[in-house]
Amino acid sequence: MSSPESPAETSPFEDAHRGLGLLIERLETVVVGQRPLIEKLIVALLAGGHVLVEGVPGLAKTRVVRALAQALDLPFRRIQFTPDLLPADLTGTQIYRPSTGTFDVRPGPIVTSVLLADEINRAPAKVQSALLEAMQEGQVTVGDETILLPDTFWVLATQNPIEHEGTYPLPEAQLDRFLLKVLVGYPDRQSELAMLDLPSVAEAARPDAGPDEPPPLFNPGEVARLRRLTASIQVAPAIKEYVVDLVRATRDPEAYGLGLAPLIELGASPRATLSLVRSARAHALLARREYVTPHDVKSLARDVLRHRIVVSYEADAEGLSVDDVLMKILDHIPVP
Repeated sequence: MSSPESPAETSPFEDAHRGLGLLIERLETVVVGQRPLIEKLIVALLAGGHVLVEGVPGLAKTRVVRALAQALDLPFRRIQFTPDLLPADLTGTQIYRPSTGTFDVRPGPIVTSVLLADEINRAPAKVQSALLEAMQEGQVTVGDETILLPDTFWVLATQNPIEHEGTYPLPEAQLDRFLLKVLVGYPDRQSELAMLDLPSVAEAARPDAGPDEPPPLFNPGEVARLRRLTASIQVAPAIKEYVVDLVRATRDPEAYGLGLAPLIELGASPRATLSLVRSARAHALLARREYVTPHDVKSLARDVLRHRIVVSYEADAEGLSVDDVLMKILDHIPVP
């Protein structure tokens, strides 16, 4: 957020708090009844991590991501993933120029800052692999040329929880690259009623609607500064031990006195430990604090861990979901 013209000095934290508050207000005028989703998207933005959003169609996921990119003044692209999608449709292609006898690279839609990968689990393995390289390495390869992605490259992927035909489940290696997996439910009655007073998506997308868009609240440089500020949030040793215990309890529940070993087939990796601390720092900044509390950790633990552990057939037989198992762990591990 740009500094005010007043001569009074403001700390970077105060400036960030004010800007993030305005950002949430802006997004809530676009999407009603999805405050938890908005906050978690901003947490991922501050932490510099990708997000997997799971929810049925029609919950305004595309609209909120588009509005967020506009508020940050970042280029936005949306890709509809389908079973016939090819890696080149994502990364780009080489075009032969007869006049010069050379190949030119035409970058694909993945070369952007904010990428909405819609229904990502409809894409075949080769396409998912191309996206994995971009998420992990910050680059894509077209032929023998490597294209570096912007520092602000950020993937927000969606998947439908109820559709199975024509889908390709994401492999654990790719799931682990997502900082958060956010579950989005239906809005309450009051929020759904308020949606009727919002401009329709069709109206917002009219060619003549551009000048009416509000100006961006941030620019790419300010997004980078927000991420550096997030990394400076203090984490006490006791909080770090709490995070490590939560993650290790998914791998070795017996060591923590939890009778959950038969329910967990695969625990969370050490990357989950790092992700939980990064997310907790971002949550603290959003909550206008310069230090992490146990509440920050508990608020995001399920979003960070639910896609990183695999429950067993025994858990399925008992009707226990991943979130049920995580709640047992969160309830048992002592809070500092």
